Amino acid sequence: MGLFHDKSLIFIKKFLTFPVFPRPTMQNDMPSDHELIRKFQKGNPDAFDKIVRRHLPNVMGFFINITRDEMAAEDLAQDVFYKLYKHLKRFRFESAFTTYLYRINTNTANSWITRNKWKNLLHLDQAPDRGEEDNRLEQEWTKEELWAAIELLPRKQRTVVMMRVAQELPYREIAQVTGMSEGTAKVNFHHALKTLKKWFSND
Repeated sequence: MGLFHDKSLIFIKKFLTFPVFPRPTMQNDMPSDHELIRKFQKGNPDAFDKIVRRHLPNVMGFFINITRDEMAAEDLAQDVFYKLYKHLKRFRFESAFTTYLYRINTNTANSWITRNKWKNLLHLDQAPDRGEEDNRLEQEWTKEELWAAIELLPRKQRTVVMMRVAQELPYREIAQVTGMSEGTAKVNFHHALKTLKKWFSND
């Protein structure tokens, strides 16, 4: 098995039970993202509404996975689409729209994590009592504890883990979004995984 084999995700995913929202699929008669953006840039507000409807489930799913809080996820998703509305008129079509969107998602998530660092360190508001015998509660604790640990990783490692686990992106797309090479993305994921295994080695 290679150092960066996809099975390395098993260590993380076995603790997490969140849904991964599928990426939007387009039928042949549906306008592409770039076509909708061009219409929006020409002054058609309905085109932006279609972009929101197409990508909102994926954006919401990403932030629910990161925050574990539906209200916080809604606020962050709203923030993402507000940024899009402000800046999409300057979109230059040099990359796929999803690459642009993933970059905004991860930057917004990292800002949220930085603002809520004290909660990530304590994470007492949602973690159940370890003394409980209920297996479900124990699983929830493990999930909360692991995400709190992911949020404490260095920014580059955390970003790669979020994109690999919460959005299931391949390293090629992670490289496009972050500007790092595929090899660097793999190395950051490997180091993050090694750190997480070390932190949880006594569990």
